[in-house]
Amino acid sequence: MSQLNARILIVDDEPANLLLLEQFLSDTSTEIRSLTDSRHVEQTFNEFEPDIVLLDLHMPNVDGQEVLRRLRSARESLGFLPVVVLTSDTSRLARNSALLLGADDFLTKPLDRTEVVLRVRNLLRMRELFVDLAAANQALEAETGTS
Repeated sequence: MSQLNARILIVDDEPANLLLLEQFLSDTSTEIRSLTDSRHVEQTFNEFEPDIVLLDLHMPNVDGQEVLRRLRSARESLGFLPVVVLTSDTSRLARNSALLLGADDFLTKPLDRTEVVLRVRNLLRMRELFVDLAAANQALEAETGTS
Protein backbone atom coordinates (compact mmCIF):
# COMPACT_ATOMS: atom_id res chain seq x y z
CA MET A 1 0.00 0.00 0.00
CA SER A 2 3.00 2.33 -0.07
CA GLN A 3 1.78 3.79 -3.37
CA LEU A 4 -1.33 5.01 -1.53
CA ASN A 5 0.54 6.56 1.39
CA ALA A 6 -2.26 5.15 3.51
CA ARG A 7 -3.19 6.96 6.68
CA ILE A 8 -4.91 4.84 9.32
CA LEU A 9 -6.82 6.34 12.23
CA ILE A 10 -7.38 3.95 15.14
CA VAL A 11 -9.82 4.88 17.92
CA ASP A 12 -10.00 2.64 20.99
CA ASP A 13 -10.18 3.57 24.67
CA GLU A 14 -7.77 0.74 25.58
CA PRO A 15 -4.11 1.69 24.98
CA ALA A 16 -3.16 -2.01 24.76
CA ASN A 17 -5.54 -2.45 21.81
CA LEU A 18 -4.01 0.56 20.06
CA LEU A 19 -0.51 -0.86 20.48
CA LEU A 20 -1.63 -4.25 19.21
CA LEU A 21 -3.28 -2.76 16.11
CA GLU A 22 -0.31 -0.49 15.44
CA GLN A 23 1.93 -3.55 15.56
CA PHE A 24 -0.40 -5.54 13.28
CA LEU A 25 -0.53 -2.73 10.72
CA SER A 26 3.02 -1.42 10.88
CA ASP A 27 3.81 -2.83 7.41
CA THR A 28 0.46 -1.82 5.86
CA SER A 29 0.62 1.95 5.90
CA THR A 30 2.96 4.87 6.02
CA GLU A 31 1.27 6.63 8.91
CA ILE A 32 -0.92 5.56 11.82
CA ARG A 33 -2.59 7.92 14.27
CA SER A 34 -4.17 6.49 17.42
CA LEU A 35 -6.67 8.00 19.84
CA THR A 36 -7.87 6.77 23.22
CA ASP A 37 -10.30 9.67 23.71
CA SER A 38 -13.14 9.48 21.23
CA ARG A 39 -14.13 13.09 21.98
CA HIS A 40 -11.22 14.17 19.73
CA VAL A 41 -12.16 12.03 16.73
CA GLU A 42 -13.72 14.75 14.58
CA GLN A 43 -10.81 17.16 15.00
CA THR A 44 -8.22 14.44 14.40
CA PHE A 45 -10.18 13.10 11.41
CA ASN A 46 -10.23 16.55 9.79
CA GLU A 47 -6.55 17.28 10.49
CA PHE A 48 -5.15 13.82 9.68
CA GLU A 49 -7.41 13.00 6.71
CA PRO A 50 -7.25 9.21 7.11
CA ASP A 51 -7.80 6.67 4.35
CA ILE A 52 -9.43 4.24 6.79
CA VAL A 53 -10.72 4.36 10.36
CA LEU A 54 -10.63 1.47 12.83
CA LEU A 55 -13.18 2.24 15.52
CA ASP A 56 -13.97 0.57 18.82
CA LEU A 57 -17.72 0.28 19.30
CA HIS A 58 -17.95 0.54 23.10
CA MET A 59 -16.08 3.49 24.60
CA PRO A 60 -16.82 5.95 27.42
CA ASN A 61 -17.96 9.51 26.66
CA VAL A 62 -18.60 9.14 22.93
CA ASP A 63 -19.21 5.56 21.77
CA GLY A 64 -18.44 4.17 18.33
CA GLN A 65 -22.01 4.53 17.12
CA GLU A 66 -21.99 8.24 17.93
CA VAL A 67 -18.61 8.61 16.22
CA LEU A 68 -20.09 7.01 13.09
CA ARG A 69 -22.97 9.52 13.23
CA ARG A 70 -20.61 12.47 13.68
CA LEU A 71 -18.31 11.42 10.84
CA ARG A 72 -21.12 10.60 8.39
CA SER A 73 -21.18 13.92 6.49
CA ALA A 74 -17.38 14.23 6.38
CA ARG A 75 -17.09 10.69 5.03
CA GLU A 76 -19.82 11.28 2.45
CA SER A 77 -18.08 14.41 1.16
CA LEU A 78 -14.87 12.40 0.67
CA GLY A 79 -16.56 9.60 -1.23
CA PHE A 80 -15.53 6.14 -0.14
CA LEU A 81 -13.70 6.24 3.20
CA PRO A 82 -13.99 2.88 4.98
CA VAL A 83 -14.61 2.39 8.69
CA VAL A 84 -13.98 -0.94 10.40
CA VAL A 85 -15.75 -1.40 13.73
CA LEU A 86 -13.86 -3.33 16.39
CA THR A 87 -15.67 -4.88 19.33
CA SER A 88 -15.95 -7.83 21.65
CA ASP A 89 -19.74 -7.50 21.39
CA THR A 90 -20.78 -10.33 19.09
CA SER A 91 -24.51 -9.57 19.24
CA ARG A 92 -26.42 -9.20 16.01
CA LEU A 93 -27.78 -5.85 17.28
CA ALA A 94 -24.28 -4.40 17.67
CA ARG A 95 -23.22 -5.58 14.24
CA ASN A 96 -26.39 -4.43 12.47
CA SER A 97 -26.49 -1.03 14.15
CA ALA A 98 -22.84 -0.36 13.26
CA LEU A 99 -23.43 -1.39 9.65
CA LEU A 100 -26.62 0.68 9.52
CA LEU A 101 -24.67 3.74 10.69
CA GLY A 102 -22.16 3.33 7.87
CA ALA A 103 -19.49 0.91 9.06
CA ASP A 104 -17.96 -0.97 6.13
CA ASP A 105 -16.67 -3.96 8.06
CA PHE A 106 -16.84 -5.50 11.50
CA LEU A 107 -14.09 -7.31 13.43
CA THR A 108 -14.60 -9.04 16.76
CA LYS A 109 -12.09 -9.06 19.58
CA PRO A 110 -9.83 -10.79 20.30
CA LEU A 111 -8.45 -9.68 16.97
CA ASP A 112 -6.67 -12.04 14.62
CA ARG A 113 -3.57 -10.43 13.10
CA THR A 114 -3.96 -11.99 9.65
CA GLU A 115 -7.65 -11.12 9.42
CA VAL A 116 -7.04 -7.49 10.49
CA VAL A 117 -4.24 -7.04 7.96
CA LEU A 118 -6.17 -8.66 5.11
CA ARG A 119 -9.39 -6.73 5.72
CA VAL A 120 -7.56 -3.42 6.11
CA ARG A 121 -5.50 -4.04 2.97
CA ASN A 122 -8.64 -4.94 0.99
CA LEU A 123 -10.47 -1.80 2.13
CA LEU A 124 -7.41 0.36 1.47
CA ARG A 125 -7.21 -1.10 -2.04
CA MET A 126 -10.86 -0.20 -2.57
CA ARG A 127 -10.14 3.31 -1.26
CA GLU A 128 -7.18 3.60 -3.63
CA LEU A 129 -9.34 2.54 -6.60
CA PHE A 130 -12.01 5.05 -5.60
CA VAL A 131 -9.45 7.88 -5.36
CA ASP A 132 -7.97 6.91 -8.74
CA LEU A 133 -11.41 6.81 -10.35
CA ALA A 134 -12.37 10.18 -8.88
CA ALA A 135 -9.13 11.70 -10.20
CA ALA A 136 -9.70 10.19 -13.65
CA ASN A 137 -13.27 11.53 -13.71
CA GLN A 138 -12.07 14.97 -12.69
CA ALA A 139 -9.40 14.95 -15.41
CA LEU A 140 -11.96 13.83 -17.98
CA GLU A 141 -14.38 16.57 -16.94
CA ALA A 142 -11.60 19.16 -17.19
CA GLU A 143 -10.61 17.85 -20.61
CA THR A 144 -14.14 17.82 -22.01
CA GLY A 145 -14.93 21.15 -20.40
CA THR A 146 -12.07 22.87 -22.26
CA SER A 147 -12.71 21.20 -25.62
